[in-house]
Amino acid sequence: MRKWREGNRPEALNIYKFLLILMKTKIISALADKTRLRLFEKISNGEMCACALPPYAKVSQPAVSQHLKILLDAGLVQVRRDGVKRLYSLSALGKKVMRDISRW
Repeated sequence: MRKWREGNRPEALNIYKFLLILMKTKIISALADKTRLRLFEKISNGEMCACALPPYAKVSQPAVSQHLKILLDAGLVQVRRDGVKRLYSLSALGKKVMRDISRW
């Protein structure tokens, strides 16, 4: 079995590191906005309908939808449909991030 020296690693490991850094950057960017952080904290209390979030976030419904899309793209929340409603909850990654944040 061949051992890889530093700087002589297979390209797959470099791609993996790049993707890991990219994922962490998306999470940090998503939570850097105070409105998204507020929404993330509210959703961490349990499943929430998107229609109930504008008063808490102090922004319009379309703005809430845009912020939720960014959280969804970062993998922090998940969504399910219930008729015409969209119910948001934390994903497994979102729960881990929330646990880490709560330790600060």
